[in-house]
Amino acid sequence: MSVVKLDPIEAQPVLKDKVYDALREAISEMDIYGGEEPPRLDERMLAEELGVSRTPIREAIMCLEREGLVVSYPRRGAYVLRKTKQEILEIIAVWAALEGMAARMAAENASDEQIAEMRTMFATFDDSKEARAHIDEYSQKNIEFHQRLMQLSKCGLLIDIADNLFIHMRAIRRKTIGERDRAAESIIDHMRIIEAIESRDATKSERLVREHAMYLADHVKQYVDYLE
Repeated sequence: MSVVKLDPIEAQPVLKDKVYDALREAISEMDIYGGEEPPRLDERMLAEELGVSRTPIREAIMCLEREGLVVSYPRRGAYVLRKTKQEILEIIAVWAALEGMAARMAAENASDEQIAEMRTMFATFDDSKEARAHIDEYSQKNIEFHQRLMQLSKCGLLIDIADNLFIHMRAIRRKTIGERDRAAESIIDHMRIIEAIESRDATKSERLVREHAMYLADHVKQYVDYLE
């Protein structure tokens, strides 16, 4: 029987992997849809900020382009990829299915302590007025809520599949949370979701989370003209 022979590999992350991780994290924190133009990735500036040559920056950008997070244009450079309105609606629809399943699994698998931690995330927002008054802070808590919900599924494959989608879900949620009183509606939805998970009602948890995501889709359809 033949045996596969391999040479030992370096266990520590190589420089290009570190640059890729740093750049991907930076993109995930960007306000992708907030400006007139998509954010530009300036190789020289990024290299200076990270203290590296431009070679690992280029390699990281190429990886991100393959993942559909970056687009490069000849003689113009690389930009964070903005999705069209139709693409965002498709992302939300897929996310609704994934996060709905995550909620079902959280209701079945998460500990009481883990579920209780979700409720404390909104302890400073006693009502919808507080959410509106501190919209930036609430926006961040909203994003953390959805991250935490996915993690409580305790399903690594589900989390990995949702990972790339989350960058655009995070960006569109950040952009729309202050529109048409969505913050007030959001905090009500979150409390209902937490209550369903607390009661271990997996079916209701899945339905509420899916509906919550599709409310965002309805908002995008009706009011988000800046993605056309």
